[in-house]
Amino acid sequence: MARTPKDEDDTKAVPTGRISRFARVAKLAGGVAGGMLAEGTRQWRAGNRPRRRDLIMTPANARRVANQLAEMRGAAMKLGQILSMDTGDMLPRELADILARLRSDASAMPVEQLQQTMTEAYGEDWEALFYDFDFKPLAAASIGQVHKTTSPDGRSIVLKVQYPGVRESIDNDVDNIATVLRLSGLLPQGVDLTPLLSDAKVQLRDEADYLKEADFLAAFGEVLADDERFILPQVLPELTHSSVLAMTYVSGSPIENIAYQPQEERDRVMTALLDLMLTELFELAMVQTDPNFANYQYKQSTGEIVLLDFGATRHFKKRFVNNYRKLAAAAIAGDRKGIAVAADKLGYAVGEENSEYQELVLELFLLALEPLSQEGSYDFGRSDMPARMSELGESITDYRDFWKAPPTDAVYFHRKLGGMFMLASRLKARVNVNELMQQWL
Repeated sequence: MARTPKDEDDTKAVPTGRISRFARVAKLAGGVAGGMLAEGTRQWRAGNRPRRRDLIMTPANARRVANQLAEMRGAAMKLGQILSMDTGDMLPRELADILARLRSDASAMPVEQLQQTMTEAYGEDWEALFYDFDFKPLAAASIGQVHKTTSPDGRSIVLKVQYPGVRESIDNDVDNIATVLRLSGLLPQGVDLTPLLSDAKVQLRDEADYLKEADFLAAFGEVLADDERFILPQVLPELTHSSVLAMTYVSGSPIENIAYQPQEERDRVMTALLDLMLTELFELAMVQTDPNFANYQYKQSTGEIVLLDFGATRHFKKRFVNNYRKLAAAAIAGDRKGIAVAADKLGYAVGEENSEYQELVLELFLLALEPLSQEGSYDFGRSDMPARMSELGESITDYRDFWKAPPTDAVYFHRKLGGMFMLASRLKARVNVNELMQQWL
């Protein structure tokens, strides 16, 4: 989720070189180790014998992790976002909560770095190309920041400007952060994140290529051209580069503002967004996987939903889509054996048939897909599902020997699914999700 910087003092330079970025990671590792030593000394003096995990997950250490990743931005920050959204309850809940901060904390880059990127894209005289370029960004996120300006033909547009060095640092950032998380004990021992991290590198390279994002934006614009519920910016190909994405400016207010609208309108908007999510997966097999609230706005004058930021769009394999359809159908039917078979085909570790571990996994799936299974409208505002999920998640920690990294496609789709649940809860929306799902079964 991008945030709006308050003023020039709210900027922080993005470390660009391999050495400078590695130095930030080393600083992070040293800070975590120092924090462990200080906390351990304090606990021993108090006559306690703390566990290693308790020493690692102090509030101070958690802040160190989140703050350093937020300052680095780029792949380091994105990796923290991905891990915080859905890792099959592998992360300690304290770390997941802290990493969740990365979905909203980002500082803008200084003007000098902004000038550098704009010059590389448009040349030394880039300022003469645009009118009224606003050096204060509308928003700043993990990979870039957005500036409003006027195009040469007089249209109001925005430029999404990438932070310098982000694209080149992806592989090293992912490897270095993963190493720190492993060595510090912040990730459970024995869990192989290699497939997830390898795919994260590919996904992040795609997100850092604004020409690809332009293609995704154009594709969604074509698909939704006749859908009066949504409005999207239009790409300006002649002004778009791999590090600067030029789009028409579409105004709107934060999507959360409709929390003050009548129940009927809140329900309509959330129904449209959930309907779009299911269409993306089951019809297009192409999902915008970043559900951060800032990617959605609302035009009160027309009731249209503004869709922004398609960098995290992902193509899904047909096999995944078909197996997820079977998983949803089994959950709706209460078919526990069907859930186990579909989850196994998706790549989840479901354990032996009739084992306590498998029963726990099945309960988690049934709970997570509860909105699909309930006939009639599901009241997201009154749902206590997150608390029940948390309680079940605590139980699964007794079965660490069964853990493995979740299937990568599932991680990205559940990132979207979880974000949609959070938004529906914030809006206190009531949606007949079962009815929306039936058309895809």
